[in-house]
Amino acid sequence: MSRIRVLVVDDSAAVRHLVAQSLSVDPQIEVVGTAANGRIALPMVEELAPDVVTMDLEMPVMDGIETVRAMRRRGDRCRIIMFTSVSVRDAKRTFAALAAGANDFVTKPSQMIPGAASTGVAESLIPKIKALAAQARSSMTSRAGASDAGGDGADAVHLAARPRGPREPVRAVVIGASMGGSQALLQVFRSMSTLPVPVVVVQHMAPIFTRQLAEWLDRVCASTFLESQGGEELQPGHVYVAPGGHHLELRATARGTRTVLHEGPMVNSCRPSVDTLFRSAVSVYGGSLLAVMLTGMGSDGLGGSEAVVAAGGTVLVQDQESSLVWGMPGAVAKAGLAHQVLPLDKIGAAVLAAVPRLDRDLASSAGGM
Repeated sequence: MSRIRVLVVDDSAAVRHLVAQSLSVDPQIEVVGTAANGRIALPMVEELAPDVVTMDLEMPVMDGIETVRAMRRRGDRCRIIMFTSVSVRDAKRTFAALAAGANDFVTKPSQMIPGAASTGVAESLIPKIKALAAQARSSMTSRAGASDAGGDGADAVHLAARPRGPREPVRAVVIGASMGGSQALLQVFRSMSTLPVPVVVVQHMAPIFTRQLAEWLDRVCASTFLESQGGEELQPGHVYVAPGGHHLELRATARGTRTVLHEGPMVNSCRPSVDTLFRSAVSVYGGSLLAVMLTGMGSDGLGGSEAVVAAGGTVLVQDQESSLVWGMPGAVAKAGLAHQVLPLDKIGAAVLAAVPRLDRDLASSAGGM
Protein backbone atom coordinates (compact mmCIF):
# COMPACT_ATOMS: atom_id res chain seq x y z
CA MET A 1 0.00 0.00 0.00
CA SER A 2 1.26 3.49 -0.82
CA ARG A 3 2.33 5.73 2.02
CA ILE A 4 -0.01 8.37 3.43
CA ARG A 5 0.91 11.75 1.96
CA VAL A 6 0.84 14.65 4.44
CA LEU A 7 1.21 18.40 3.90
CA VAL A 8 2.18 20.43 7.01
CA VAL A 9 0.92 24.04 7.15
CA ASP A 10 2.14 26.32 9.96
CA ASP A 11 3.66 29.80 10.08
CA SER A 12 6.30 28.70 12.59
CA ALA A 13 9.35 27.09 11.00
CA ALA A 14 10.07 25.36 14.31
CA VAL A 15 6.59 23.82 14.42
CA ARG A 16 6.77 22.73 10.78
CA HIS A 17 10.06 21.01 11.52
CA LEU A 18 8.69 19.44 14.71
CA VAL A 19 5.59 18.03 13.00
CA ALA A 20 7.54 16.74 10.00
CA GLN A 21 10.12 15.13 12.27
CA SER A 22 7.43 13.60 14.48
CA LEU A 23 5.65 12.05 11.51
CA SER A 24 8.84 10.77 9.90
CA VAL A 25 9.17 8.06 12.57
CA ASP A 26 6.32 6.16 10.97
CA PRO A 27 7.20 4.36 7.72
CA GLN A 28 3.58 4.50 6.53
CA ILE A 29 3.59 8.32 6.45
CA GLU A 30 5.39 10.63 4.02
CA VAL A 31 5.54 14.39 4.56
CA VAL A 32 5.37 15.65 0.98
CA GLY A 33 5.69 19.35 1.74
CA THR A 34 5.40 22.23 4.20
CA ALA A 35 3.87 25.69 3.88
CA ALA A 36 4.04 28.83 6.00
CA ASN A 37 0.47 30.02 5.38
CA GLY A 38 -2.72 29.18 3.55
CA ARG A 39 -1.93 31.17 0.42
CA ILE A 40 1.22 29.12 -0.09
CA ALA A 41 -0.57 25.89 0.84
CA LEU A 42 -3.46 26.13 -1.65
CA PRO A 43 -1.45 25.55 -4.85
CA MET A 44 0.62 22.92 -3.04
CA VAL A 45 -2.54 20.96 -2.24
CA GLU A 46 -3.40 20.89 -5.94
CA GLU A 47 0.15 20.00 -6.99
CA LEU A 48 1.03 17.43 -4.31
CA ALA A 49 -2.42 15.83 -3.77
CA PRO A 50 -1.88 15.04 -0.07
CA ASP A 51 -4.15 12.59 1.73
CA VAL A 52 -4.04 14.66 4.92
CA VAL A 53 -3.22 18.31 5.70
CA THR A 54 -2.23 19.45 9.19
CA MET A 55 -3.35 23.06 9.49
CA ASP A 56 -2.37 25.76 11.96
CA LEU A 57 -5.12 28.16 13.05
CA GLU A 58 -3.21 31.41 13.41
CA MET A 59 -1.16 32.36 10.34
CA PRO A 60 -0.39 35.62 8.53
CA VAL A 61 -1.64 36.36 5.02
CA MET A 62 -4.22 33.53 5.10
CA ASP A 63 -5.13 31.77 8.34
CA GLY A 64 -6.30 28.22 8.88
CA ILE A 65 -10.04 28.89 8.81
CA GLU A 66 -9.83 30.88 5.56
CA THR A 67 -7.71 28.14 4.02
CA VAL A 68 -10.14 25.37 5.01
CA ARG A 69 -13.03 27.33 3.50
CA ALA A 70 -11.09 27.90 0.28
CA MET A 71 -10.16 24.22 0.01
CA ARG A 72 -13.71 23.02 0.52
CA ARG A 73 -15.15 25.63 -1.87
CA ARG A 74 -13.01 24.34 -4.71
CA GLY A 75 -13.78 20.70 -3.85
CA ASP A 76 -10.56 19.47 -2.21
CA ARG A 77 -11.43 16.14 -0.55
CA CYS A 78 -8.26 15.59 1.47
CA ARG A 79 -8.66 15.23 5.24
CA ILE A 80 -7.77 18.31 7.32
CA ILE A 81 -6.55 18.16 10.92
CA MET A 82 -6.35 21.49 12.74
CA PHE A 83 -3.26 21.94 14.95
CA THR A 84 -4.41 24.22 17.74
CA SER A 85 -3.32 25.66 21.07
CA VAL A 86 -5.19 24.90 24.30
CA SER A 87 -7.01 28.16 25.04
CA VAL A 88 -10.61 29.36 25.10
CA ARG A 89 -10.00 31.62 22.09
CA ASP A 90 -8.38 28.87 20.02
CA ALA A 91 -11.08 26.39 21.07
CA LYS A 92 -13.74 28.73 19.68
CA ARG A 93 -11.78 29.19 16.46
CA THR A 94 -11.26 25.45 16.20
CA PHE A 95 -15.01 24.90 16.04
CA ALA A 96 -15.23 27.58 13.38
CA ALA A 97 -12.67 25.57 11.39
CA LEU A 98 -14.66 22.37 11.90
CA ALA A 99 -17.80 24.15 10.72
CA ALA A 100 -15.84 25.31 7.65
CA GLY A 101 -14.96 21.71 6.74
CA ALA A 102 -11.95 20.59 8.80
CA ASN A 103 -12.26 16.97 9.91
CA ASP A 104 -10.67 16.96 13.35
CA PHE A 105 -8.07 18.66 15.52
CA VAL A 106 -5.17 17.97 17.86
CA THR A 107 -3.69 20.29 20.46
CA LYS A 108 -0.13 21.56 20.36
CA PRO A 109 2.27 20.63 23.17
CA SER A 110 2.33 23.22 25.94
CA GLN A 111 6.14 23.32 25.72
CA MET A 112 8.17 22.82 22.58
CA ILE A 113 10.91 20.78 24.22
CA PRO A 114 12.31 18.80 21.28
CA GLY A 115 12.19 15.23 22.61
CA ALA A 116 8.99 15.36 24.64
CA ALA A 117 7.15 17.57 22.16
CA SER A 118 8.05 15.34 19.23
CA THR A 119 6.80 12.26 21.08
CA GLY A 120 3.58 14.01 22.06
CA VAL A 121 2.89 15.22 18.54
CA ALA A 122 3.55 11.75 17.13
CA GLU A 123 1.23 10.11 19.65
CA SER A 124 -1.62 12.52 18.93
CA LEU A 125 -1.26 13.01 15.18
CA ILE A 126 -0.18 9.64 13.77
CA PRO A 127 -3.25 7.59 14.88
CA LYS A 128 -5.61 10.25 13.55
CA ILE A 129 -3.76 10.58 10.26
CA LYS A 130 -3.87 6.81 9.75
CA ALA A 131 -7.54 6.54 10.71
CA LEU A 132 -8.61 9.41 8.47
CA ALA A 133 -6.58 8.20 5.50
CA ALA A 134 -7.82 4.63 5.90
CA GLN A 135 -11.44 5.76 6.05
CA ALA A 136 -11.02 7.97 3.00
CA ARG A 137 -9.58 5.09 1.00
CA SER A 138 -12.26 2.71 2.28
CA SER A 139 -14.99 5.14 1.23
CA MET A 140 -13.50 5.42 -2.26
CA THR A 141 -13.40 1.63 -2.55
CA SER A 142 -16.97 1.35 -1.30
CA ARG A 143 -18.20 3.95 -3.80
CA ALA A 144 -16.50 1.99 -6.55
CA GLY A 145 -18.59 -1.04 -5.59
CA ALA A 146 -15.77 -3.18 -4.25
CA SER A 147 -17.26 -3.56 -0.77
CA ASP A 148 -20.35 -2.74 1.23
CA ALA A 149 -20.61 -0.72 4.44
CA GLY A 150 -20.57 -3.74 6.67
CA GLY A 151 -17.75 -5.66 5.04
CA ASP A 152 -18.00 -9.40 4.53
CA GLY A 153 -17.23 -12.63 6.35
CA ALA A 154 -16.53 -12.07 10.04
CA ASP A 155 -17.16 -8.34 9.66
CA ALA A 156 -20.67 -8.69 8.25
CA VAL A 157 -23.33 -6.67 10.07
CA HIS A 158 -26.21 -8.57 11.66
CA LEU A 159 -28.89 -6.41 13.26
CA ALA A 160 -29.84 -7.00 16.87
CA ALA A 161 -33.12 -8.80 17.47
CA ARG A 162 -35.98 -6.79 18.92
CA PRO A 163 -37.14 -7.99 22.36
CA ARG A 164 -40.47 -9.84 22.43
CA GLY A 165 -43.57 -8.10 23.73
CA PRO A 166 -44.42 -4.39 23.82
CA ARG A 167 -41.50 -1.98 23.68
CA GLU A 168 -40.98 0.48 26.50
CA PRO A 169 -41.36 4.17 25.64
CA VAL A 170 -38.07 6.02 25.27
CA ARG A 171 -37.40 8.20 28.34
CA ALA A 172 -33.82 9.27 27.60
CA VAL A 173 -31.27 9.33 24.77
CA VAL A 174 -27.53 8.76 25.19
CA ILE A 175 -25.02 9.44 22.41
CA GLY A 176 -21.37 8.44 22.01
CA ALA A 177 -18.96 10.00 19.51
CA SER A 178 -15.27 10.60 18.96
CA MET A 179 -13.30 11.53 15.82
CA GLY A 180 -15.57 13.49 13.51
CA GLY A 181 -18.22 13.69 16.22
CA SER A 182 -18.54 17.47 16.28
CA GLN A 183 -19.90 17.67 12.76
CA ALA A 184 -21.95 14.50 13.24
CA LEU A 185 -23.62 15.89 16.36
CA LEU A 186 -24.28 19.16 14.56
CA GLN A 187 -26.00 17.40 11.67
CA VAL A 188 -28.08 15.14 13.93
CA PHE A 189 -29.33 17.90 16.21
CA ARG A 190 -29.91 20.41 13.42
CA SER A 191 -32.27 17.89 11.83
CA MET A 192 -34.37 17.57 14.99
CA SER A 193 -36.76 19.73 16.94
CA THR A 194 -36.35 19.92 20.70
CA LEU A 195 -36.90 16.45 22.16
CA PRO A 196 -39.40 15.76 24.96
CA VAL A 197 -36.74 13.74 26.80
CA PRO A 198 -33.21 14.53 28.05
CA VAL A 199 -30.12 13.70 25.99
CA VAL A 200 -26.64 13.00 27.38
CA VAL A 201 -23.55 13.05 25.14
CA VAL A 202 -20.02 11.74 25.49
CA GLN A 203 -17.72 13.23 22.86
CA HIS A 204 -14.07 12.30 23.28
CA MET A 205 -12.51 15.74 23.61
CA ALA A 206 -10.13 17.62 25.86
CA PRO A 207 -11.25 20.03 28.61
CA ILE A 208 -12.06 23.55 27.36
CA PHE A 209 -13.09 22.07 24.02
CA THR A 210 -16.14 20.21 25.42
CA ARG A 211 -17.47 23.47 26.85
CA GLN A 212 -16.96 25.21 23.53
CA LEU A 213 -18.66 22.28 21.77
CA ALA A 214 -21.72 22.70 24.00
CA GLU A 215 -21.79 26.47 23.48
CA TRP A 216 -21.36 26.09 19.71
CA LEU A 217 -24.21 23.57 19.42
CA ASP A 218 -26.41 25.64 21.72
CA ARG A 219 -26.08 28.61 19.34
CA VAL A 220 -27.10 26.73 16.21
CA CYS A 221 -29.49 23.96 17.33
CA ALA A 222 -33.01 23.97 18.77
CA SER A 223 -32.21 22.09 21.98
CA THR A 224 -30.55 23.63 25.04
CA PHE A 225 -26.95 22.43 25.30
CA LEU A 226 -24.68 22.68 28.33
CA GLU A 227 -21.46 21.14 29.52
CA SER A 228 -22.35 19.15 32.62
CA GLN A 229 -20.98 20.49 35.89
CA GLY A 230 -22.29 17.49 37.85
CA GLY A 231 -25.42 17.39 39.97
CA GLU A 232 -27.87 18.54 37.29
CA GLU A 233 -31.36 17.03 37.37
CA LEU A 234 -32.01 15.95 33.78
CA GLN A 235 -34.64 18.02 32.00
CA PRO A 236 -36.53 17.35 28.74
CA GLY A 237 -35.22 19.33 25.80
CA HIS A 238 -31.76 19.65 27.35
CA VAL A 239 -28.54 18.08 26.07
CA TYR A 240 -25.80 17.46 28.65
CA VAL A 241 -22.23 17.13 27.31
CA ALA A 242 -19.68 15.26 29.43
CA PRO A 243 -16.74 17.53 30.28
CA GLY A 244 -13.30 16.54 29.03
CA GLY A 245 -11.28 14.71 31.67
CA HIS A 246 -14.32 13.48 33.65
CA HIS A 247 -16.57 10.44 33.40
CA LEU A 248 -20.27 11.28 33.41
CA GLU A 249 -22.68 8.84 35.05
CA LEU A 250 -26.42 9.01 35.73
CA ARG A 251 -28.02 8.30 39.11
CA ALA A 252 -31.70 7.89 39.98
CA THR A 253 -32.96 10.26 42.67
CA ALA A 254 -36.30 10.96 44.33
CA ARG A 255 -36.74 13.90 41.95
CA GLY A 256 -35.64 12.19 38.75
CA THR A 257 -32.18 11.55 37.30
CA ARG A 258 -29.01 13.37 38.29
CA THR A 259 -25.61 13.70 36.60
CA VAL A 260 -22.51 12.59 38.51
CA LEU A 261 -18.96 13.47 37.45
CA HIS A 262 -15.79 11.77 38.61
CA GLU A 263 -12.15 11.31 37.60
CA GLY A 264 -12.00 7.55 37.93
CA PRO A 265 -9.61 5.38 35.89
CA MET A 266 -9.79 5.69 32.12
CA VAL A 267 -12.08 3.23 30.38
CA ASN A 268 -10.97 2.10 26.92
CA SER A 269 -8.18 4.71 27.30
CA CYS A 270 -10.89 7.39 27.49
CA ARG A 271 -12.22 9.83 30.07
CA PRO A 272 -15.06 10.56 29.54
CA SER A 273 -16.03 7.09 28.34
CA VAL A 274 -19.10 6.12 26.34
CA ASP A 275 -19.22 2.75 28.10
CA THR A 276 -19.35 4.44 31.50
CA LEU A 277 -22.26 6.67 30.48
CA PHE A 278 -24.25 3.94 28.71
CA ARG A 279 -23.94 1.43 31.55
CA SER A 280 -24.99 3.95 34.18
CA ALA A 281 -27.92 5.07 31.99
CA VAL A 282 -29.08 1.45 31.72
CA SER A 283 -29.15 1.22 35.51
CA VAL A 284 -31.57 4.16 35.57
CA TYR A 285 -33.68 3.72 32.43
CA GLY A 286 -33.40 0.04 31.55
CA GLY A 287 -35.29 -0.80 28.38
CA SER A 288 -36.60 2.75 27.94
CA LEU A 289 -33.16 3.95 26.82
CA LEU A 290 -32.22 4.89 23.24
CA ALA A 291 -28.46 4.79 22.55
CA VAL A 292 -26.82 6.27 19.46
CA MET A 293 -23.27 5.51 18.32
CA LEU A 294 -21.67 8.02 15.98
CA THR A 295 -18.34 8.23 14.19
CA GLY A 296 -15.20 7.61 16.21
CA MET A 297 -11.93 5.71 16.51
CA GLY A 298 -11.60 2.65 18.75
CA SER A 299 -14.34 0.58 20.38
CA ASP A 300 -15.54 2.66 23.34
CA GLY A 301 -19.29 2.14 23.61
CA LEU A 302 -19.26 -1.55 22.63
CA GLY A 303 -19.73 -2.83 26.18
CA GLY A 304 -22.26 -0.12 26.98
CA SER A 305 -24.29 -0.94 23.86
CA GLU A 306 -24.32 -4.59 24.89
CA ALA A 307 -25.80 -3.52 28.25
CA VAL A 308 -28.46 -1.42 26.47
CA VAL A 309 -29.52 -4.34 24.27
CA ALA A 310 -29.54 -6.78 27.20
CA ALA A 311 -31.87 -4.43 29.09
CA GLY A 312 -34.29 -4.24 26.15
CA GLY A 313 -33.26 -0.76 24.98
CA THR A 314 -32.59 0.37 21.42
CA VAL A 315 -29.26 1.06 19.70
CA LEU A 316 -28.85 3.13 16.53
CA VAL A 317 -25.50 3.18 14.73
CA GLN A 318 -24.05 5.48 12.07
CA ASP A 319 -23.10 3.60 8.91
CA GLN A 320 -19.61 3.26 7.50
CA GLU A 321 -20.12 5.38 4.41
CA SER A 322 -21.14 8.49 6.36
CA SER A 323 -18.70 8.01 9.27
CA LEU A 324 -15.41 9.85 9.29
CA VAL A 325 -14.04 6.82 11.15
CA TRP A 326 -16.11 3.64 11.52
CA GLY A 327 -14.33 2.33 14.60
CA MET A 328 -16.79 2.84 17.45
CA PRO A 329 -20.02 2.45 15.45
CA GLY A 330 -18.49 -0.36 13.43
CA ALA A 331 -17.55 -2.34 16.55
CA VAL A 332 -21.16 -2.17 17.76
CA ALA A 333 -22.61 -3.05 14.35
CA LYS A 334 -20.26 -5.98 13.76
CA ALA A 335 -21.09 -7.38 17.20
CA GLY A 336 -24.75 -7.58 16.21
CA LEU A 337 -25.81 -4.96 18.77
CA ALA A 338 -27.37 -2.39 16.42
CA HIS A 339 -31.10 -2.35 15.76
CA GLN A 340 -30.53 0.03 12.86
CA VAL A 341 -27.41 1.04 10.91
CA LEU A 342 -28.16 4.37 9.28
CA PRO A 343 -26.49 7.13 7.25
CA LEU A 344 -25.88 10.23 9.31
CA ASP A 345 -28.63 12.23 7.57
CA LYS A 346 -31.23 9.63 8.66
CA ILE A 347 -30.29 9.39 12.35
CA GLY A 348 -32.11 12.52 13.52
CA ALA A 349 -35.36 11.30 11.94
CA ALA A 350 -34.90 7.86 13.50
CA VAL A 351 -34.45 9.41 16.95
CA LEU A 352 -37.56 11.57 16.46
CA ALA A 353 -39.53 8.51 15.36
CA ALA A 354 -38.54 6.63 18.51
CA VAL A 355 -38.85 9.34 21.15
CA PRO A 356 -42.44 10.59 20.56
CA ARG A 357 -43.70 7.18 21.64
CA LEU A 358 -43.30 8.53 25.18
CA ASP A 359 -46.01 11.15 24.59
CA ARG A 360 -48.32 8.70 22.88
CA ASP A 361 -47.88 6.02 25.53
CA LEU A 362 -48.44 8.48 28.37
CA ALA A 363 -51.57 9.77 26.66
CA SER A 364 -52.81 6.21 26.15
CA SER A 365 -52.09 5.35 29.76
CA ALA A 366 -53.92 8.45 31.00
CA GLY A 367 -56.89 7.62 28.82
CA GLY A 368 -57.08 4.12 30.23
CA MET A 369 -56.99 5.16 33.87
